[in-house]
Amino acid sequence: MIQRLIVHFLKWKSRISVASIPLVGAFIIALCLSFLFAACTANNDSNTTPVSVNNPTANKASVIRIGYQKSAILLKSKGLLEKRLQPEGVSVEWIEFPAGPQLLEAMNVGSIDFGNVGESPPIFAQAAGAAITYVAGISPSPAGSAILVLKDSAIKRVNDLKGKKVAFQKGSSAHYMLVQILEKYGLQYSDIKPTYLTPADARAAFVRGSIDAWAIWDPFYAAAEQSVNARKLIDGTGINKQGGYYLASQNFAAQQTEIIKAVLEEIQKLEIWSTQNREEVAATLSPILGIDLETMRKSTNRRTFGITPITQELITLQQEVANKFYKLNLIPKQIDVREAMLTPEQYAAFSPKS
Repeated sequence: MIQRLIVHFLKWKSRISVASIPLVGAFIIALCLSFLFAACTANNDSNTTPVSVNNPTANKASVIRIGYQKSAILLKSKGLLEKRLQPEGVSVEWIEFPAGPQLLEAMNVGSIDFGNVGESPPIFAQAAGAAITYVAGISPSPAGSAILVLKDSAIKRVNDLKGKKVAFQKGSSAHYMLVQILEKYGLQYSDIKPTYLTPADARAAFVRGSIDAWAIWDPFYAAAEQSVNARKLIDGTGINKQGGYYLASQNFAAQQTEIIKAVLEEIQKLEIWSTQNREEVAATLSPILGIDLETMRKSTNRRTFGITPITQELITLQQEVANKFYKLNLIPKQIDVREAMLTPEQYAAFSPKS
């Protein structure tokens, strides 16, 4: 009951403009909630459990609670995890979030066990003290994110963004893409007017003309191109060097190795299938997301499917993300991303073979 109340609280909070509630502040609220309900929550010791995947006393969970975003709804729609885990007596619960930051807030307070986000949300989460663990990487899709302007906008090049309002979800992959693009074209982050909005709120502001540009990812990106008179200013091609990550709560990663292994194997199978069946992917997602088929094809064709193991290269890239956000004073302290990572031997316990 307590966890359901927390989920409802997070969904209610996500409708509030994040321009008025900084992300780190939101995490503090979430942390307070977790302490308040500690006596009633099964995951109340998640902030103190050492990262380990060799806990012989752990009991297999009877359910895995997965947080997802619209961009990752195919796994849910196919029902593959349910089929794989049902014989093991494990059920699957799905909870939708508007973006990665809200998903990791829920993970931190013990409302979900597993989910995938872009490269930025884990940095903000870790800086706020969240007990999360990286379990696998996601292949990058640089052409699937972009900065959009209206077709009749006077903004024709990146340098025209100086002094303009640019909307994006704070702490999201679009946030880091924007930072990288500004840097590449010789602009400072302080040269723009950041407007922190969820994808739905940003779309509404974009249509109204109350913002000048919008940094966003697919399928929102493709839908905006198709239906709200949007024009791509620049996408992430040549800029985005990494994708996102699958993460688990620290407790879940420590105690449920076999479940994580099964989940990652099914994800990998689906990614391989999706690469070979893009038309069917688009046809499946179109009615679920309420996006016309042609737009869904565009989004699907821009995507690179696949999951990757956590390598030293990914760790280095992720540390660069953390360093950049700290340098911009967007997180309150310097962090070491390795504190949320496992050892190569531990990853070998559940990482699917390529």
